[in-house]
Formats: sequence, C-alpha cells, structure tokens
Amino acid sequence: MSQSDRLDRRGFLRLSGLGTATLFAGGGLATLLSGCTSSKQARVVHTATTAELEIALQAMRGEIPILPGKATRVWTYQGQVTKGAPAALQTLPGSYLGPILRVLKGQRVRIAFTNNLPEQSIVHWHGLHVPDDMDGHPRHAIGPNRTYVYEFQVLNRAGTYWFHPHPHKITGPQVYKGLAGLFLVSDDEEMAAGLPSGEYDIPLIIQDRTFDTDNQLVYLPGGMMDQMMGFLGDRILVNGQPDFVLPVATRPYRLRLLNGSNSRIYKLGWEDGTPLTVIATDGGLLEKPTQRSYVALAPAERVELWVDFSGRPLGRELRLQSLAFSGAEAGGMGMMMGRSPALADGSEFTVLRVRVERESKEKQALPERLSTIQRYRLEDAVNRTRPRPFNLAMQRMLWTINGRTFEMEDVAEGEVVKLNTLEVWEFINQPGGMGMGMMGGMAEEMAHPIHIHGLQFQVLERQVRPEMAAAWETVRAGYVDEGWKDTVLVMPGERVRLLLKFEDFTGLYLYHCHNLEHEDLGMMRNYRVTA
Repeated sequence: MSQSDRLDRRGFLRLSGLGTATLFAGGGLATLLSGCTSSKQARVVHTATTAELEIALQAMRGEIPILPGKATRVWTYQGQVTKGAPAALQTLPGSYLGPILRVLKGQRVRIAFTNNLPEQSIVHWHGLHVPDDMDGHPRHAIGPNRTYVYEFQVLNRAGTYWFHPHPHKITGPQVYKGLAGLFLVSDDEEMAAGLPSGEYDIPLIIQDRTFDTDNQLVYLPGGMMDQMMGFLGDRILVNGQPDFVLPVATRPYRLRLLNGSNSRIYKLGWEDGTPLTVIATDGGLLEKPTQRSYVALAPAERVELWVDFSGRPLGRELRLQSLAFSGAEAGGMGMMMGRSPALADGSEFTVLRVRVERESKEKQALPERLSTIQRYRLEDAVNRTRPRPFNLAMQRMLWTINGRTFEMEDVAEGEVVKLNTLEVWEFINQPGGMGMGMMGGMAEEMAHPIHIHGLQFQVLERQVRPEMAAAWETVRAGYVDEGWKDTVLVMPGERVRLLLKFEDFTGLYLYHCHNLEHEDLGMMRNYRVTA
C-alpha cells in the first residue's frame, strides 16, 4: 500500500493549515462566481490513468466582496478532486485566491486545467521539478474553453510551492486579477520534524493591490512607467483580504509566507523587534532553525517561520511590518517619475496584525534539527572557474538578459546546458551593463528577483560594488540563503552566484525576473537541457 493510500482525510487535515475556518479574518467564502462554462477537452498532453490524485482545475471570472460596498471583479482558480483524498484540495475562506493543493512526495498527480477566461493562459507549477511540457511554458498556452492536462510525479521535498499563470506578455495582469494558489508538499522527513500542524500551520499570501472608487482593481495606472518599473499597489492584502488580522492562541505556530505581489519587495519584521525564527525557504526546510532580525522577501519567494505566542497576554496585538530599506525602486527614481508615494517600495507599513485571542496549554519545542540537505560541491561544477554570466539591464526601453529579450523558442549558445551536470550561474545587476541614458541608469539601479524554472538551486556567494553597498546593507541581513531556492533577489550593484544541477529531464525551461512587469517587458529567456 502506498503512502498516499494510507493517508486518510483525517491525516490530511492534521497536515493542513486550514483545520478551522476561524484562522482567517472575515466571513465565509462569499463568492459570486460567474463566467463558468462547460468546456471541451481540446488539448490533452498525457492520457495515462495511473495518477493517485486527480484534480479538475479551472480559471474563471468571478466576483467577491473585498472592500465594503460593491463586490470586486476578479479572475480565480476553482478546483475539484475527482480521484483521491478530498482534503487534498482546500480553500482560503473569504478569498479569491487558491485553491491550496496538498500532496505527498512521490505521489502521482493528474491536473486537468480548463481555461474559462477570455484570453489564453497556462499554469506554471512554481518551484516544482517536472518535465518541460508539464512546467507551464508560454508555448503551451491554451485559448478560451480549452483544456491542458498535467501529469507528473511529485519529486520535490516537502515545502511551500505555488502555481500561477504564465502566458507571454500577460502574466502580470493575470496574476494581478487573482490567479494564484499554493502547492504544499509533505514528506516523511517533515512529518518527523515535530512542527506545528493542522490549524497551527497557516499559509499567508501577501499582495498589494489598488482599487478605484467602485472597488474594482486598477492595474498599471502609471502606464508605461509602471510597466518599466513594476506595479505597486496602495493597499496590502493577505490571503486576499485587506487589514488582515490573524487570531492566535498562546502556543507555537508555523507561518508559511509567500510574496505573491507583482513587483513589491518586503522587509518583514515584528514591530517589537522580536527576531524571526526561519525554518524553511523556497525549496523546503532548512537543516536547522536560523534567526534574523528581519527577512527580505522578493516576489515569488517563500519563507516559513516558527512563531511562539506563548506568554503573550490575551488581547495583545502584534504587527508584522515591512521595514524601510533602500535600492528597490531606482533610489527614489519612481517618485521623480510621478509614481504614487502611497506604499512606495522600500517604505515602512503594516502587513498584518496578530491578535492573541485564546489561552492554550499545549507546549511544543522548537526542533534543534529540521532536515538533511545534500549540498552541492563547487569543485564538481563543470564551469567552476568560469561561471555562466547573465547581465540584467534595460536596452531600447525593454528589459533584457545579456542584451536579449524573450523569444518563444529561442535559445542562445550560452543558454544550452548538459543533463546530469552541475554549473555555476552568475546574475549581474551592476553598472556598466547594456542600459543607455536615463532609463539605462534606472535599469542598473533596480532590484530583480530571478526565478529559474525546473529546479532548486543553492546560493553560492554574493558581492556588491562598493559605491552601491549602502542600499544593499539595508537588506542583506534579511537574506536566507542556507537552504534550497528557486528565486533569488539581486539588488542594484549586486552579483550573485548560484549552483544548479540539471537532472532527470531534458527540454526547454525558462529563467526570468519575477518582477512580473519586467518579465512581460522582455526580461525572460529559455535555457535548454540536452542529453
């Protein structure tokens, strides 16, 4: 009998962060979904029937009350388990986000994605190690009323992964309208670690949005300037809700944070200066807990925190802040170019409030050791003395990597790698790139969160130019580079080296800036894995 066969509904709920609806601020799921159409299964990539978990997932238009007054029109994912444990699919009450998919390492899943939107779309399984035709490349985007079937085995270790659309040039607006969900993987090592589970394991998706006077979402109000620099909203939403309050008991919690914003970087810290205890990053658990006074979280990055509210008096509130820092938005250039000062990138504001609402006598100790990480060795890299360089810059009003923008199937000579090899890649965000004039200068003074599809990597080292170190110093203590990563923040003046191993699958994969406006404006390329 497989592990998934042994995991019944009760077991899934013990693992879940949605054991009780009271964990989330607001009422029940008050969706008024519209636009759902019956669709024909027009495009099927795999038709095998060996999956242990099968899910029907659709993207559709809907409405949901977010602010007082008129409901907000959104785009949303809706899902249904058609085979396997029903608790493998969960929802965030009162939210347009989701669903949350919960799977086990080694499990085979089959997800039939139906596009009920008025434009093409496709789903990318962010952080997962899957075959290239299962990864959600924009060349596989499907039109309205069509279906794309994903089937793959979950090879990733336990961790907080997620999914979102990835069509060419329109990823930013589709994510902004609401298309995002979590893909949570569990394994034996995680289950043995002794972490808070059930209602004490809580996902928190942080986003920024702007609404008009009619409560409708506003995207890129600054036009081309917002496109070039990245969209910043003037309200913070957590799990799709404004002014989010998390009710807690006096005991430890596991908080899974995802930066689901299009371009905003968060410098997260508790208002009272309590250190953050980090237990996991993009690719799962660290080897042991580590403490930071704050955590820098760029778009698409995830971090998991162990937070113990024991000893705090009932009724006490604690704010999770985004602290002030420099270097995210061209050193203030955004203000000079007419961007709204509301919640400027790098300013200080409240992300969410925690309220202690009930006593708990449950005690749980922070584990001294969480997992085992098999680290890559630099001496095993085939290019250990000559890292593969990737220059990040603006050229001809487009965002570029090594002077190139995205072409659907184009791969340059420097973007071909060999299967079963370890390489060093170096992302360079420094003066002297390919930008020209004022916009070129801005390109050299903007942060870029770089995401590489199809694998998890390890951060080898960071360097920064001395003349740009002042801004870098305002965030560098918040990097958590000890574990597995699939997205890395490259600040202005910074040079970041990564160790990547290409294994199991050949094919065409993406790497790009996860500032979604930068991605849509060209800062995305293919790399090809060959046998």
